[in-house]
Amino acid sequence: MTDTKRHTAQALNEHPHSELQSASVHAHTHSLNISWARHQDEVEEAQRLRYKVFAEEMGASLPKAKAGLDQDLFDAWCDHLIVRDEETLRVVGTYRVLTPHQALKLGSLYSESEFDLTRLAHLRPKMIELGRSCVHQDYRTGSVIMALWSGLGRYMVQGGYESMLGCASVSMADGGHFAASLHHQFSQKHLAPIEYRAFPRLALPVENLNQSLAVEPPPLVKGYLVHAEQL
Repeated sequence: MTDTKRHTAQALNEHPHSELQSASVHAHTHSLNISWARHQDEVEEAQRLRYKVFAEEMGASLPKAKAGLDQDLFDAWCDHLIVRDEETLRVVGTYRVLTPHQALKLGSLYSESEFDLTRLAHLRPKMIELGRSCVHQDYRTGSVIMALWSGLGRYMVQGGYESMLGCASVSMADGGHFAASLHHQFSQKHLAPIEYRAFPRLALPVENLNQSLAVEPPPLVKGYLVHAEQL
């Protein structure tokens, strides 16, 4: 067994929130089941959905992906929240969660590869990192993301965590103009106070791009902003 698979098996077998393993939600058009992955095949179902959304739909480059799975070294250290359609049994939504304890053992957060998080250091003992959130394109009516958030809410309460942090993806298919216009919008009213702000390690050159497009944030980011999250 490789180190990665060994860590995954340990994380799944010693899940700290086993009492939250499964819950059902009845939406308008689908019956959904929320659970935490307990076996590697369930993690791979989440990774397959991630590949479909990020690589096939959004065109993201995923250098460590293989066999239609979006994988990286952080997966083995994370808990994986999945939403399943109870009729078709397919996974239609997912988040992965890295706890402070696991981040210490791993030595890093994923977000630290993209941002300087120095100003958030005092939050880290009770802060979880969210990542790789996605919803199948046939299920983007709001019910799946609300189911995921309900699972995360219970996770926060049970674990005694106080803060969430994570990265959200934005399409760069037009060369960055969409992202630059979003940056301009967010800079006007959604930035966190300077003492809680993260700084990109490789900043988008917004000054060289069109920042005046009338754009809508991706649904996930819009949901965060509705709930008063800050960037």
